[in-house]
Amino acid sequence: MIYPQKNKLIRWFFHTYILRIVGRDFQNVKFNDIEIDNSKSVLLLANHFSWWDGFLMYFINHKLLKKNFHVMVIEDTLQKVGFFKYMGAFSVTRGSREILTSLDYTAALLNDPKNLVLIFPQGKLHSNFVDDIKFEKGLSRIVEKAAGKYQTVLSVTFVENFKYKKPTANVYLKVIAEQKDGDNVVNLQQAYRQHYNNALQQQNQITV
Repeated sequence: MIYPQKNKLIRWFFHTYILRIVGRDFQNVKFNDIEIDNSKSVLLLANHFSWWDGFLMYFINHKLLKKNFHVMVIEDTLQKVGFFKYMGAFSVTRGSREILTSLDYTAALLNDPKNLVLIFPQGKLHSNFVDDIKFEKGLSRIVEKAAGKYQTVLSVTFVENFKYKKPTANVYLKVIAEQKDGDNVVNLQQAYRQHYNNALQQQNQITV
């Protein structure tokens, strides 16, 4: 497993770089305001459709959530893009026993209220306008080990150009502030599907 690395200079450089490219390459990044409980960490679940996903969620965290950013990344990807680890990325390897180490590390991060952990529960890249969202296995272990320590934020992003040369990213956020006893990944997946469908309906009503 590859763990995040601390280097203030490298982190500052890529922090500036990420904010710069998001501002340069998008017409706009729109998101709704939400209130979070600062006494709890954030488990951020987002749809996964492009190279931009992690950068957009980093941008949202910087502008709104303001937590210490972490993101679970496939190990092959993290090996290829090494600077991710300086931005809070850590690795996971599907189909390996090492996956348990990654899941337990995620739960440990969520024990600290200063932290945010971004996970793409679909696992792989999918179309930005899929009909259904399916979670891969593994999230249940995190939910069980970090129960009561975190709040879940659901994020759905749709990107369209409309009349502009540059695309606009519309990010729809929803907080699940109270994790009830007996909540499981099935319920969480259902909540995400409902939020995704509501966000898609709102996206389809946009006219320019």
